[in-house]
Amino acid sequence: MEQPGEIKKVSMAVIKRLPKYYKCLGELLRKNAERVSSQELSKLLGFTASQIRQDLNNFGEFGQQGYGYNVSQLYKEVSKILGLNTSHKMILIGAGNLGQALANYTGFTTHGFNIIAIFDTNASLVGRKIKDIPIYHVEDMEYFINKNDVDIAVLTVPRDETEKIVKALMKTGVRGIWNFTPAEININNTNIVVENVHLIDSLLTLSYHINESWLQERLLKQKR
Repeated sequence: MEQPGEIKKVSMAVIKRLPKYYKCLGELLRKNAERVSSQELSKLLGFTASQIRQDLNNFGEFGQQGYGYNVSQLYKEVSKILGLNTSHKMILIGAGNLGQALANYTGFTTHGFNIIAIFDTNASLVGRKIKDIPIYHVEDMEYFINKNDVDIAVLTVPRDETEKIVKALMKTGVRGIWNFTPAEININNTNIVVENVHLIDSLLTLSYHINESWLQERLLKQKR
């Protein structure tokens, strides 16, 4: 039984669906929608209406029988659940092609994620700026994080540099690591949350679905 003051444990599957609700509700707001039913959300998102109600009930009672959900209110609530009601300081470690692409992406700031510094080992990059974000040597990273209360470290370094960087981050007050390196980061530190992003895995999944679709089309042709 859940005790008073306890935070309800929510499944990872539900958490991964929250950004989809957030984006969908944002689109509805831009279209000046005032309310939406779980059935309407079901058509937009591809989840069942029952699943949507169950997901949202993990965080409170947001809808009304016969009315549905107030779009503006639900958008604000989901935003709070995702921690978007506050801003987050981020640093980027690795100023290569992927790092530069992330530094130039404007969507982070829109949602309250502000990259305030970039770190790299390449001396020719140190002292430069990417979109007004200064590049420092990675040796200054620990000091910078602790002085500036950085929340999130974004990793775009080569695989063989990952372990060293992670060990350095564990000595700081950073609260989250967004890992774009080929290495899987698993650390036994409850104070730091890690999100591993494997771009090649996503691409291979896409490749599987394309191949599956091609095989189905081929089988249909053979049956004709």
